[in-house]
Amino acid sequence: METEDRVLALLKLHSRHTTSFQILEPGYQYWFDGDDACVAYADTGRAWVAAGAPVAPERRLAAVTRRFIKAAEASGRKARFFGVDEAFSSTTGLHRTHIGEEPYWDPSAWDRVLAGSKSLREQLRRARAKGVALRRVTASEISDPQNATRMGIDALIARWLASHALSEMKFMVLVHPFSHPEERRYVVAERDDVVIGFAAAVPIYGLEGWFVEDVIRDPDAPNGTAESLVDAMMRRLAAEGCRTATLGLAPLAGEVNTALRLTRNYTAALYNFGGVRAFKKKLRPARWEPVYLAYPHDHLGLWAIRDVLSAFAPGGLLRFGLNTLIHERSLATFVLGALLIPWTVAIALAPEGIWFPSRAVQMAWVGFDVMLIVLLGALVQRWRPWLASFLFSLTTLDAGLTLLQFVTWNLTRTQGMGSWLIVLAGLLGPILASAFFFATRRVAMRSKLPLARLHPDST
Repeated sequence: METEDRVLALLKLHSRHTTSFQILEPGYQYWFDGDDACVAYADTGRAWVAAGAPVAPERRLAAVTRRFIKAAEASGRKARFFGVDEAFSSTTGLHRTHIGEEPYWDPSAWDRVLAGSKSLREQLRRARAKGVALRRVTASEISDPQNATRMGIDALIARWLASHALSEMKFMVLVHPFSHPEERRYVVAERDDVVIGFAAAVPIYGLEGWFVEDVIRDPDAPNGTAESLVDAMMRRLAAEGCRTATLGLAPLAGEVNTALRLTRNYTAALYNFGGVRAFKKKLRPARWEPVYLAYPHDHLGLWAIRDVLSAFAPGGLLRFGLNTLIHERSLATFVLGALLIPWTVAIALAPEGIWFPSRAVQMAWVGFDVMLIVLLGALVQRWRPWLASFLFSLTTLDAGLTLLQFVTWNLTRTQGMGSWLIVLAGLLGPILASAFFFATRRVAMRSKLPLARLHPDST
């Protein structure tokens, strides 16, 4: 039996946690304990970060957890369990950190939810009035990469990812709703035969419930599209007799510690933690349950959180941060403009004849940088693709001219470590700015590509 089939068989026997089915998606390694238990995890180099609780018989859960921790230690790693419930930490005796809350619904009571929410009914009405149509999607449509619906979903996901400030994350938030389509449930929202919304649910076998893992809407979709997707999915699940459904974790919701609370409060420009919880609260869940990060008592919680972040950003936190700046282009452009202001002042006040061949060249650089500052400010106010492309051309020209001046003037006249650092900053600044605008153009172009160009070669 292949590994993936073995894991699926164990899930059907023992999975009770919301995110258990996600371990069949790409990017996980598996640690097996006998024939009846496994743990899916990401190896960050410092830790084995488990995706939820072990998939194991309930009576063996604590023992499997202890053996996984020992296996991680034998490999020079720390063990972390991300996205577990209160029962798991109580059963295993691990320390826990509150990382958010998870809402639950009874799909059979969905009509009562709508009856009690005028605002939700109005959102559904708005979407219908704008021509949004909902329909179920079959596994055969999803499994065929050349199917029109599948290609439309691929294109939607690409546009959705390109519109977000954060760079695409991996681990338990990877958008990959296509593995084992026969086990999932799908709904799409269409307008004029174009896919503008998509929802996918995965089974929680042990609870006979469903986790609505993905709810994705086009950035330009009419108001009410996301609510309409949830409505259609709840009705589909209710028709199948489902009594438990969730939309998954609302990260950093509830009584989190000080560090996580500060993160929630001061990173809203990158990720709207409050908005995620507000959307799920608007759908009137029957209850909320806390979600935890669990780890051994002798491990520091701050390092456990760092390890989890590394699992979500497998290319490294620095690379993830740089990619996020590219996606959050207005913020990064503002930073570039802000840094350019004192640099331009320094150029204007620099002693004549030391850094530049002549006063005319010096003032030309000042004028050039002032123009860049003005254009960067205009781009922050309103992002225009043509202006971003123009700035890419100007910063590339800046990099070329700076290199030319360095070779013909500064190379033979620069002395001292401090002077060389200044020259190096002058060389790297326009190169990095040019690379940034080139990257933002690629992201923007990807979000506008036609469906066939966005369609991946394989799942």
